[in-house]
Amino acid sequence: MVFDKELLDSITARAEESPRLRMNLDMRNSTEDYSQRMLNALEPGTVLPIHRHCKSSETVVVLRGAMEQHLYDENGNETECVRVAAGSDTAGMSVPAGQWHRAVALEHGTVIFEAKDGKYEPLSENDILK
Repeated sequence: MVFDKELLDSITARAEESPRLRMNLDMRNSTEDYSQRMLNALEPGTVLPIHRHCKSSETVVVLRGAMEQHLYDENGNETECVRVAAGSDTAGMSVPAGQWHRAVALEHGTVIFEAKDGKYEPLSENDILK
């Protein structure tokens, strides 16, 4: 698979049509693949809750566009905000396992490559900060 403009445009078009304003492309080899690799198109206005992945770190590289990665403490207080943008001095970052975080898309057409350790596990209620 080549991450070319045609592929990124295709994922972005699907994100624009989605009520959630985001769309991912699963890049695992099968459902039994014990890794998580995906392209994720995020449009401004998509709502990602403050959440954590207790068993996995999360690595994000911005392929196109820009986003902010907000980090939080256990009480929901923001502790850091990192602007991550394609072609910038900060094009990606890794969020440690257990760290509360959320992403905010800053530009139309933002597409990220995202990878997590281990097999996919849906977030539980305890992993979403309310």
